[in-house]
Amino acid sequence: MRTAYRRRIVAAITIAAVSGILGAAPASSQDDSQPVGLSASEVDGLSQLAGGYLQARASMVTTTPPQARMSVISATPAMANRTSDEFALLAAKGKRYEQVDGGYTKAVVDVTVTDSSLEGATATLQLAEDTRLYMPFTAAEVAEGAPEYEEFSLPHTVTFDRTADGTWLLASDKADTGSGPAPSTQLTEPDATEDTGGGTPDEEEGAKDTPSGTDELPDGSTKDVKLQAGYDYGKIVAYADKYWKNPNKGSYRTYGNDCTNFVSQAMKAGGWGIVGPTDAGQRSNNKKWFYTIFVDRTSYTWAGAENWYWFAIKHSKRTKALDNVYKLASSDVLQADWDRNGNINHTMVVTKKYNGVPYLTYHTTNTHNKSLKKLVADHGRAWWYAHRT
Repeated sequence: MRTAYRRRIVAAITIAAVSGILGAAPASSQDDSQPVGLSASEVDGLSQLAGGYLQARASMVTTTPPQARMSVISATPAMANRTSDEFALLAAKGKRYEQVDGGYTKAVVDVTVTDSSLEGATATLQLAEDTRLYMPFTAAEVAEGAPEYEEFSLPHTVTFDRTADGTWLLASDKADTGSGPAPSTQLTEPDATEDTGGGTPDEEEGAKDTPSGTDELPDGSTKDVKLQAGYDYGKIVAYADKYWKNPNKGSYRTYGNDCTNFVSQAMKAGGWGIVGPTDAGQRSNNKKWFYTIFVDRTSYTWAGAENWYWFAIKHSKRTKALDNVYKLASSDVLQADWDRNGNINHTMVVTKKYNGVPYLTYHTTNTHNKSLKKLVADHGRAWWYAHRT
């Protein structure tokens, strides 16, 4: 059953027994042997429950987390135990963020249900969580260029179990965080696997530059001199701002790990020219950089983080290594090697910089204007590679 219900929950919600919300009949009065889908009112009610749960989860990482935790959410015993533990960890994470850069003052969650199904006494929702985490900046600071909020879009698969009296209980939540850095409301680590868009190059590249340092700079600001005056850096940022959430599918395909594909698109929007020829025989050549409608005729350097590094910094010299991540300026690129094994896993672009702090935008998981301070705090083991574009 396809649905398009959208629900905004702007504050922590106390969720009552859901049989009253949904108007569901007791399970004993329904014939579960028949393939019956969820009604529109049931989907709407379950989306409210899912939204309330995700809102409560997001609120835990703010500077004023709700005191009443799992007691306000109707869930199975196993899910109640899991979520109670996770909420405590999220509250601690929020405290750490507050110490790092002031944290988040509030959370606003949107839920969009994209699909639903019913099998026996279990209902399943496929949904997108769109969350804004507000930063402690004043209106005047936002007018000066500070980001008002960080935002992300995260797919979930959520299930509910129906009890004998017809009450629906939250039974599970699986967030599709992909292989990149998890959103602030999640607790998973990045998956340091090979990029789906990259591959082994046709020749050895040697040693990388020394990873960029992460110590904050004493003056809190840097000179934002650009490497190539011929590029339109505003268009790089504008592209990332426009397509961070909804990919530009009219022009490009997406990858399972889509971060470098997204950054390559932004660089091309800013004036980076294709380096061909665009044939399959050049795909593994890190000196080339090209995209076509065919996967096997798109260079590894286009969508593979490790390959992109070598094209950008060594072969084309379109970027220059920065010795400190806080020297990053708007439209610059930051890459990460999560487990320090010499293979870069993730690529991001700077879309804002305020008071010496860069804010990163990326795909997988689709995120807009995340504070560099939070990324560094969350991923202390990573090696970072900062590029001046």
